[in-house]
This record gives sequence, C-alpha cells and structure tokens, in this order.
Amino acid sequence: MAALLEAQDVTKVFSGGLLKRERVIALRDFSFTVPEEQPIFTAIVGESGSGKTTLARLLLGLTTPTTGDVRYRGISLKQLNREQRRAFLRDVQAIFQDPFEVYNPFYKVDHVLELPIRMFHLAKSAQEMRNRIEEALITVGLRPEETLGRYPHQLSGGQRQRVMIARALLLRPKVIIADEPVSMVDASLRATILSSLQQLHREYGISILYITHDLATAYQVANDVLVLYRGTVVEAGDAGLIIREPEHPYTRLLVSSVPLPDPDRQWLGERALGQPVSGLMPRGTAFCVFYDRCPYAMPICVEQTPPLFRTGDRRVVACYLYRDSPTIDRRNLAAGGVFTNGRTEVSPPSYSALKREAQPDSPHA
Repeated sequence: MAALLEAQDVTKVFSGGLLKRERVIALRDFSFTVPEEQPIFTAIVGESGSGKTTLARLLLGLTTPTTGDVRYRGISLKQLNREQRRAFLRDVQAIFQDPFEVYNPFYKVDHVLELPIRMFHLAKSAQEMRNRIEEALITVGLRPEETLGRYPHQLSGGQRQRVMIARALLLRPKVIIADEPVSMVDASLRATILSSLQQLHREYGISILYITHDLATAYQVANDVLVLYRGTVVEAGDAGLIIREPEHPYTRLLVSSVPLPDPDRQWLGERALGQPVSGLMPRGTAFCVFYDRCPYAMPICVEQTPPLFRTGDRRVVACYLYRDSPTIDRRNLAAGGVFTNGRTEVSPPSYSALKREAQPDSPHA
C-alpha cells in the first residue's frame, strides 16, 4: 500500500544553554506510515513532554528532524518542488490546540475560510465560494448566519475550533493532524468537535491523527492508539485492547492514574504500579526509557533498548516482560501492518472500569 505521509527513523534533539549545552531528545527513532488509500483514525497519546507536539510539527514540515526523514508520497519534505509542496499543503492539514492563535483579530472569521479557497482556486465565483463555506460550516455543526461576519473574539472557543475544522474540510485533505483539539474547550463541546472529526473520517475518507493526553476520548474516537513516552513508542495497536487491557507498565500507569469517582477510595496516582526498582543505571545510550519508574525493571532494561514485541495480532509492546514474543521492525509501525483498520467492538468502559482492568498485581505495591 502506497504511503501518503511517512516518518522514517526520525529523531529530534533540542539543544539549549550558553555555557552548558543541554540536549533534550524529544523524539527518538520514530517511524510511522499514513497510507494513501485506506483512511486511518489513530490516536497518539502520552503525558506532557512525551513528544506528541514535536511529532505533529515534524509531520507538518514545521520542524526539521535532527536525523531521519519525513516523506510525502515518497519524497522528502526538504526536496519538494513548488508544485509538490502545494499539493502537500492541501493534502495535509492541521488543527491546533489553541484556535485563537490561528486567527488575525483584525479580520472577520470569513477571512480564514476564504483564504484557502482563493489560494487553491477552489471556486469560480463569489457565490460558489459562499456556498462551499456554508456547506463546510453546516457539516461541523455551525450555523452560517450566526458565524460569518463575526470577529474571532465574538465566537466561543468551541465555535472557533469548529471553524478551523471547517477550514480544513474545504480543502478535502487526505489527512488531518489534530493536536489536542479539545483540550481548551468546555466538556460540553468536546463530544461535538470529536464527532465532527469522526464524520470527516467516515464520510470523506480523511485520515485523522488525533494527538491527546486524554485516554477516554482516544478510546471513544480512535481505531488505533500509539503510546509515546519520552519520545519513544512503548505500545501500539487496537484502541480497545490497549486501553482496556494495557500491557506496558507505562500504559498501565496512564490508565490507573485516572482518579476514581469514589471519595472513600484512595487515589494511588504514581504509586499505582508500585515502587520503582532502584540501583539500575544505564551503561550506554541504549536502554528502556521507562526503567527509572518501572517496578519490573531488569538488568537487560538498562543494557539495550527493548524492541517492539508482537503480543497479539493487533498489538506491539516495547517491554522485556514480553521477550518471549516475536519482534517486529519499528519501521513497520503502520496502518495495515501492526494496526488494523477495524477494531474490537466492545462497549465503552467507565473510568472506574478502565482502572480496575488495568490495575496490575505488583509485588512492590
């Protein structure tokens, strides 16, 4: 299957400081493929600092990788000619966390919708432009008569975010990279925005990369989940399997750290897994990134980086607890490869159920 967008062994290192040069590895040897023909809906989850936003910026061409390459239809983003870059800008659209930063406060919201139509010559007349804009707004649940003609500050955060989804829809892109699109929106509007993304995926065949720290919404909308920790993929596969039955200790921690809605039950938080193993120190640059927080850490965890172990047809885990399972090349982490386009049909669990199912029996608890 041809690749629309592909990250190949991408590493991004940030350096800072004048006298003491500090290096932060935001993303480490990351590979992933968005297929051309089969649309995917994949959630990329992890705590703050795990590399999610860096990944989004790399895939959008806003940041250059330190090593590795990001390719569009097999061509490096650095080598795209003018025509190819124009096609890339149309096929790969973004929805950012704070929609207000995208708007020019001196222009009405009409401007942000009209601009892509003019740039890509999508309408032959002003009336056709108007019709396209109104159709896109209605698709995302907005009333044109209540939206057009207003300035950004006159709309709510949810309305501004849905206008940005409508803007992306106008271009009929192949993939939308949504970076925390509902984190700054009221809870009552999150379902509406996520439903709009699902609709774009189902009805228009648009692939969605949904970047979030919220496991509940990732479970509700995504077919697949990719879990990042310190810039490294630690678990990936079917959303239902991973969130209901997490295998990597870090994924278990993500699920079990959600507070239970029970005032009589103590929230364990970071202690949910048990005490981390002490006395282990890496001997070089190859080691498990979670070793210093893991109660199951072994000497091998600080001697070499764990590969991706295939623990099922729809899941891979980077943990030596599963070292008896077969391994796969990280470069095969792609929809249609590790991932499946369908998902196990199960009823969405509550937060309480998620925590109970993910709670490990740790000897260190």
